[in-house]
Amino acid sequence: MNQSLRGEGVVRIGLPALIALHHAAESLPLKSGRIRAPGSGGYHSPFKGRGMEFDEVRPYMQGDDVRILDWRVTARTGRPHTKLFREERERAVLLWIDLRSPMFFATRGAFKAVRAAQAAALVGWSAVRQGDRLGALLFSERSHIELRPKRGKPPLLHLLRRIAEHDAWQTRVPAHDPGAGAEALNQSLARLRRVAQPGSLIVLLSDFSHLNGQGSAHLVQLARHSDLILVDIHDPLEAELPPPGRYRVGDGVAYLTLATEDPHYRLRYRQRFAARQEQLQQLCRRHGMTLLPLSTAEEALGALQRGTGVRA
Repeated sequence: MNQSLRGEGVVRIGLPALIALHHAAESLPLKSGRIRAPGSGGYHSPFKGRGMEFDEVRPYMQGDDVRILDWRVTARTGRPHTKLFREERERAVLLWIDLRSPMFFATRGAFKAVRAAQAAALVGWSAVRQGDRLGALLFSERSHIELRPKRGKPPLLHLLRRIAEHDAWQTRVPAHDPGAGAEALNQSLARLRRVAQPGSLIVLLSDFSHLNGQGSAHLVQLARHSDLILVDIHDPLEAELPPPGRYRVGDGVAYLTLATEDPHYRLRYRQRFAARQEQLQQLCRRHGMTLLPLSTAEEALGALQRGTGVRA
């Protein structure tokens, strides 16, 4: 971490700052429609429109989404049938907020955890303004907090307080324990699958470190019935090494010296990040998820506005 990165809004964020984002959230709509995924191959994720109440079944018609086939009626009649829904007054918006140790890092801007908290507040305020029910899962290597979807401002304020006062801001598992990180991620995604109702809008705020086959499978299952937006938070240093030299970096707890002179190492480093990004993009393309990159060096609002097609 750059030694100039200090203080409120950079390495931590308090409740007043999260509450203050309600003004900025007025420019962030969460309406059903098509979400744009800038810089990720031009693919789109149409909202599945299943934040709805089941109405009836009719024979399958060309163009129907196969994910809403009624398999019981199809099996009984021998002909494919599609479920029809009528829109509910409120949709559930679920925030999945990663507070594992790798999220407490940045060389520019603010910690990834701070950007996640800011994005959560922006989405939360927008959801409340539009009358959606808001729920959340916060997780670290040490704890999981589950807040069931509820409507109104008090549940949002409770969520923002839980974010600002989470013990991960003070106590973190050593970053060299990838097993703990993968286990926490997989357990939290499994919990998310149990909580998410069909038709929910799920916004995942994470750097997706230690995402493995098990975690990817959870995402695929979630995407079958809900709209997923993956806000992939990264630091510029993770994509590209700084100019050749030696640098002292750390997370505020542990520090190391990073040597960047070797050109072959620099190339491999860049290729590893690109391969990881391509893997995540392919997962989203294949399963109708939206991928929004968010750098620690930029404000969360800008990335979310790009994803929802809003001009800053």
